[in-house]
Amino acid sequence: MDRNGRSMPEHIKKKLLEEIKQLEHELQHELPAEIKKAAALGDLSENAEYHMAKQRQVFVNARLGQLKTRMGELALVNLTNIPRDRIAFGSTVTVYDTTKDEKIEYKLVTSEESDVNKGLISTTSPIGRGLVGKQVGDIAVVVTPNGKRELEILKLITIHDEVDSV
Repeated sequence: MDRNGRSMPEHIKKKLLEEIKQLEHELQHELPAEIKKAAALGDLSENAEYHMAKQRQVFVNARLGQLKTRMGELALVNLTNIPRDRIAFGSTVTVYDTTKDEKIEYKLVTSEESDVNKGLISTTSPIGRGLVGKQVGDIAVVVTPNGKRELEILKLITIHDEVDSV
């Protein structure tokens, strides 16, 4: 993202565009050939290859729709709408987990970038949702699949702080 909040991170855009391109190729070239080949085998009512290809075609169409919708959503991300003093998308936050008695650093990212093992959590994950909107000193009570956790916000670096330091 640039200083004016234009466009989504390029690596996410590239990843989504690559998947869209791959699925469009499958939909336009590979699946029609498979369907034609399977249809040539005869009786369609008991033709597993034909039914599998048709089911894959429905899945690919649905996935393309999801990806294109997500591209549209991500294109709307605008830095000016992200708070400068609270946890939000792009924030790096250090918390004290009272349940585990440890300090943890998280960076709030899109669902496409999330990798819990690297401390990259989605803003839509249980922890991400619990942290969004909080400030240093606040305590976020988060319900995760492993139970309830209390996270005290110790340090916050917003996306604005990172952009300004570049």
